[in-house]
Amino acid sequence: MAKSPAKKTTKKSKVGFEESLWDAANKLRGSVESAEYKHIVLSLIFLKFISDKFEVRKNAIVAEYGNEYIDMVEFYTMENIFYLPEDARWSFIQMNAKQDDIAVKIDSALHAVEKSNKSLAGALPDNYFSRLGLDSSKLSALIDTINNIDTIAKESADNAEEAKSEEDLVGRVYEYFLGKFAASEGKGGGEFYTPKSIVTLIADMIEPFSGKIYDPCCGSGGMFVQSLKFINSHNGNQKNISIYGQEYTNTTYKLAKMNLAVRGISGNLGDVAGDSFFKDQHPDLKADYIMANPPFNQKQWRADNELVDDARWAGYPTPPTGNANYAWIMHIISKLSEHGTAGFVLANGSMSSNTSGEGDIRQKIIENDLVDCMIALPGQLFYTTQIPVCLWFISKDKRGNDEKGLLKRRDRQGETLFIDAREMGSMVNRTLKELTNDDIAEITETYHVWRGEELVVEGEKARKEYQDIAGYCKSATLEDMKANDYVLTPGRYVGAAELVDDGIPFETKMTELSQTLYSQMNQAQELDKAIRKNLEALGYGE
Repeated sequence: MAKSPAKKTTKKSKVGFEESLWDAANKLRGSVESAEYKHIVLSLIFLKFISDKFEVRKNAIVAEYGNEYIDMVEFYTMENIFYLPEDARWSFIQMNAKQDDIAVKIDSALHAVEKSNKSLAGALPDNYFSRLGLDSSKLSALIDTINNIDTIAKESADNAEEAKSEEDLVGRVYEYFLGKFAASEGKGGGEFYTPKSIVTLIADMIEPFSGKIYDPCCGSGGMFVQSLKFINSHNGNQKNISIYGQEYTNTTYKLAKMNLAVRGISGNLGDVAGDSFFKDQHPDLKADYIMANPPFNQKQWRADNELVDDARWAGYPTPPTGNANYAWIMHIISKLSEHGTAGFVLANGSMSSNTSGEGDIRQKIIENDLVDCMIALPGQLFYTTQIPVCLWFISKDKRGNDEKGLLKRRDRQGETLFIDAREMGSMVNRTLKELTNDDIAEITETYHVWRGEELVVEGEKARKEYQDIAGYCKSATLEDMKANDYVLTPGRYVGAAELVDDGIPFETKMTELSQTLYSQMNQAQELDKAIRKNLEALGYGE
């Protein structure tokens, strides 16, 4: 059941300690490349967090059962806590922070953590700190800074909302740092990070309450994290979902596993990092929800003779080799369950391109009635690229019934919703824009009303009536899309926004405009005279 998102003004976060941590991380510059130190910082934050959780649980075991039980692994795993050997605990790292071999001790600690906890297999860096040859004094300073972060400080919270925020403190650090790393690395970096407002919008649109959630290019796991936040904010149960994902880059794959671990999320990200096209580690998966941000306009993703007859594009033309956009779309469609829904980010060109048969694939997708909603987003949302992007929402079942045959939404067969959100968003700095909570709420409610869902209005369930709004949204038919040559650009459908009548009579406006124009013409004549006079004085008269 859809719920109308609460419209809230974005609240400024307390990021003092994050900024201090960022400053400490910056001191590593000169010792290692900036592309490397995100792994250093996030690995140490991870170790500090699981150590703090371990110490709390250890004290609870002593209080309830006695000292003889503090090294029984089962007493930790039963509460979803990682058991840590003595030389893998943060207290040991902090005690030895000034030693010249501290990098070796950190590597040994991470190895011990992974060895003691099967769910972290392949997640942590392997001899990473030793291989980097870090300046031990700078590493020690970073450890001291991280040591000042109380990752489980809940007792001081004044209310339930604040307590929940403190409980997710490490998650907050992860989000802050991933965003900062993406921004600092510039063009070509930050492929592991999707802006939070976009991830939130996708989650709020598709409402991943229960079932299987999949991301074929999961980066650092942000889509999964936001799915859990959505469930918790709507009083759902995260035990009702299972997570599947895959990531190509090995270091980012490790980040994803750590990101999920610090939030207590278990998921199947495959045994190793791998290409979803050539090493699909979930070949039989049929997901209820898919959320993804595939690489934009990925070039030469396959050779001409590779994956030509792949089952994932059965019934469609083979996606072209020069751009993977439609390969990602077809991969996502192939992974959806009978009632599945997908929301994903692509470059704007995907909505209209006819290169190398892409238009034929798009036509087939439209004729198969899979496109539920298209959203054109504003520019400047990403840290690392200015490429304009859009959101695709694919639905395998537009009939409106849930898997039990109950009417949950209206029958939308033969219809697609187009939303033009290019004028939304607010600048957060000179180069970056983000969608506000109000923007996300407006877009989401438009979609859910169009789907015919019950919304909560002033505490009561109600169904609003959808209406097209010129310049913003339009419910189009298959015939409309055929008439537009199967192009999915929202601007083609929503039209121009209606001009707002300001109540000033035309005669009054015309008089004011005319007076302004005459004044400007008189000023132009005076300027012409001055210019002529100056030219004559210089000997360039007529």
